[in-house]
Amino acid sequence: MRVCVIGTGYVGLVTGVCLSHVGHDVICIDNNEEKVKLMQSGQSPIYEPGLSELMKSSMAANRLQFSSNLKAGVEHGEILFIAVGTPPLPSGESDTRYVEAVARGIGANLPENVYKVIVNKSTVPIGSGDWVRMLVLDGAKEAKRELVGAGGGAIATAPTEAPAVTFDVVSNPEFLREGSAVHDTFNPDRIVLGSNGSRAIALMEELYIPIVERQFAEDQAAPPVPVVVTDLSSAEMIKYAANAFLATKISFMNEVANICDRVGADVTQVGKGIGLDSRIGNKFLNAGIGWGGSCFPKDVSALAHTAEDYGYDAQLLKATIDVNSRQRLVALEKLQHELKILKGKVVGLLGLTFKPDTDDMRDAPALILIEHLNRLGAKVKAFDPIVSQSGIRNGLTGVIVETDPERLADSCDALVLVTEWKQFLELDFAKMGGLMNDPLIIDGRNFLHREILEQAGFRYVGIGR
Repeated sequence: MRVCVIGTGYVGLVTGVCLSHVGHDVICIDNNEEKVKLMQSGQSPIYEPGLSELMKSSMAANRLQFSSNLKAGVEHGEILFIAVGTPPLPSGESDTRYVEAVARGIGANLPENVYKVIVNKSTVPIGSGDWVRMLVLDGAKEAKRELVGAGGGAIATAPTEAPAVTFDVVSNPEFLREGSAVHDTFNPDRIVLGSNGSRAIALMEELYIPIVERQFAEDQAAPPVPVVVTDLSSAEMIKYAANAFLATKISFMNEVANICDRVGADVTQVGKGIGLDSRIGNKFLNAGIGWGGSCFPKDVSALAHTAEDYGYDAQLLKATIDVNSRQRLVALEKLQHELKILKGKVVGLLGLTFKPDTDDMRDAPALILIEHLNRLGAKVKAFDPIVSQSGIRNGLTGVIVETDPERLADSCDALVLVTEWKQFLELDFAKMGGLMNDPLIIDGRNFLHREILEQAGFRYVGIGR
């Protein structure tokens, strides 16, 4: 099938590359000319395991191309994905200006009498399906008015016949985890399709046949991927509800960890004990210094804001956000407890990204730590397997980014494990401890092995342990 993906951020680029890999003819559109040139040269603008290799192979097979020409993309695609960013506004609601611009642009370039499926892949506010339909029609009408005016048959503002464009809008939310987005695309727990058009649903089901049938899955003998077909608003709500539930689960365990610290219990054992309950499950029960990234903070806040718009006070969602905000300062509190005055101390951060296997630092807990440590007069250093090697320091202030773990440890009064990169399990902690003023480590993810660190001479402090 012919596919157009508009927007090449994490969701758009992964979607386009993976759909081309399973055999579809894909064009990815972005209005950033420099980014398009980079992708046309075969380079991925983001770090995501496995993505660059798939991208190059699909381009070599002529199933994937990149362009800034929206008109060409709209004409090419039977299915048009809107996958632009919807960043949070200070109020908590989503900034949908990019979705609006793309929807109007699609409408302005829709060929008449050619059926298209327009897919909301961006995380948009609940109820956006009908809004996008309106914007597409507005774009099509405006384009026709301009065409009539330019032809001299009428002035540009004169009424014209409705454009003969035919399309349906589908909500197809993504559930990708940064750092394993390619894996998640080929091994999804479910595919959600929301639309009021049966023709659109049929085309979307055809699009996803290779994935539903697990032709590219780790376990190709597994049962087919469940496809949830629903209305537009329910599909949009599924996305928000899933992320809000997972964020709430993490905040709950962080709350439990803080109680464990006070009563002498070990939250890792508590998590194991309750995770064996089939009603609870063992995922997202790891306590730490809070969640970040582009999804959880934005989606939980947006859902709470939507609730307010419709007269409901979502107190549990607000508490989830509040607990997470406080949790980011737990590592700071532990540093103060161990070192007392932080002014003049040197603190090294292991990890900068909000999670491992990504280069994404949006709303990363490390940024909050850096800000507060600077405020308290500490000198902050950091090492991150991706950020340290990339040379990109945009948005990073008040921190010295070191190029290896030993340089990080040199002259430090404490280390803080911020991101649970697997590489950190293999560090030579004995050597690193010997370079420090004080071999103290705050394990902000309960990720490292206490016994190994203590044997290496470290004072180990975990979260809720």
